[in-house]
Amino acid sequence: MNIYNFLVAFDSAQPSFDAVKYTASIVRSIPDALITLLFIERLPDKDLFETEKEWRAKCSELSSEYKTTLYKAKTLLLRNGIAENAIEEEYIVSCSSPFEDVKVCSTGQLVASDILRIQKEGHHGTVIIGRQERTKEEEFLFGSISSDILHQFEECALWIVRSEC
Repeated sequence: MNIYNFLVAFDSAQPSFDAVKYTASIVRSIPDALITLLFIERLPDKDLFETEKEWRAKCSELSSEYKTTLYKAKTLLLRNGIAENAIEEEYIVSCSSPFEDVKVCSTGQLVASDILRIQKEGHHGTVIIGRQERTKEEEFLFGSISSDILHQFEECALWIVRSEC
């Protein structure tokens, strides 16, 4: 593990942008730091749509939106003093994607496990995630990626950034 190799697990929510900005404020003073922005694509279930055409259109829209969001996160790092050669982007495609045929994909069901797999494969010494404020009831019903990661985590540092910070 390289303690200066940071993995920012990112999605489209505001807490993720807050985590990116917080990371930049801490990491910009570390000369050999490497930041990997990780986005795990989560597409809607095909059964939620009346036709395959509608589903494919929604998947295309979301995929484009996700990639734009990842670009915005990279731009946020650059504007906050991180050198371009210190930033990598990793976009993990959904296994249900109608557009991509890849060997490594995410089912979207075990996002925490996907993040930890990428952390180990990339030898990241620190994982950074944003945390949305949820009630205990919401967390029980919808789950929490940050809680899942915390329960499975080992071998490196974990930063959980709350939006109020």
